[in-house]
Amino acid sequence: MDGNLLPVMFLVGPTAIGKSRVAIQVAKTLGTEILTADSTQVYRGMDIGTDKPMPAERDGVPHRLIDLVEPDEPFNVGLYRRLASQEIARLHTEGRVPLVVGGTGLYVRALAYGLWEGPPADWGLRRQLLAEEAAYGPGHLWHRLAQVDPVRAATLHVRDRNKIVRALEVALRTGVPLSQWHERHQFRERLFPSVMMGLTMDRPALYRRIDARVLREIGDGLVEETRGLLARGYDESLGSMKALGYRQMTGYLKGRYGWEEAVRRLQRDTRHFAKRQLTWFRSDPAMTWLTITEQDTAGQVAQRILDHPSLAGIVSMGRVA
Repeated sequence: MDGNLLPVMFLVGPTAIGKSRVAIQVAKTLGTEILTADSTQVYRGMDIGTDKPMPAERDGVPHRLIDLVEPDEPFNVGLYRRLASQEIARLHTEGRVPLVVGGTGLYVRALAYGLWEGPPADWGLRRQLLAEEAAYGPGHLWHRLAQVDPVRAATLHVRDRNKIVRALEVALRTGVPLSQWHERHQFRERLFPSVMMGLTMDRPALYRRIDARVLREIGDGLVEETRGLLARGYDESLGSMKALGYRQMTGYLKGRYGWEEAVRRLQRDTRHFAKRQLTWFRSDPAMTWLTITEQDTAGQVAQRILDHPSLAGIVSMGRVA
């Protein structure tokens, strides 16, 4: 680690593993703030379905990079990187080590290693690809991507059409898979040293947590939140409304399937999402993994993180600060 530069600490992992509560304990010890790396928590008014920590739950720790835009406003990884870099610079100026926490792999990668912009959009090619999908049925483009870029395909849901089309566009126009472009570009725009920590747990235990969280979100008012967003005119075609929770509850509210099916779909899709998150983060050789159990408390996990040898320098910086 470059002694002339303060580092940035990243805490990542799959959804429902408990990152948020652990991060609050770590941030309090380090005397720092949490920079959220979550592509859904940027939207205002989308709180329950994104599992956004409410102010009372943050235990006095400032959370940045949430509630940035309305659900129908555009937001992308480039804008996230620019805003996050400003927050990092501010904290570094104050002599503090930023703590980036989240599960959106592309946001984490762009912030830690730089962002490869790629060729501009080819709208003719995109229309051609979408016409293929319409002709051959849902899943066709994902299977095509799996042939030319299996690494990228493994991180995407079969219905994540925008990202699938973009990955195919890059592969077809450049002759090089998007995943390889990301790998080649890595480390070229590193603005600071990074310490990468990932949380993982036994798959059945994680799935139990996911199923329980879905039920908790429903009990907290996920259906009512989704109904309110639709009533405010936020159409289900918006990228924000396609996020986990809102997509499944919208289908229920519009009468496409019953209540039990809505819950089943949300639990299933969340499990699949967690699997894709783990695939993405495990591709980073710099990641240090910490395996936790269902019995571990947030405080215990935070202490194990802080006691890890790779964080010795960071912890001393925080305690001095």
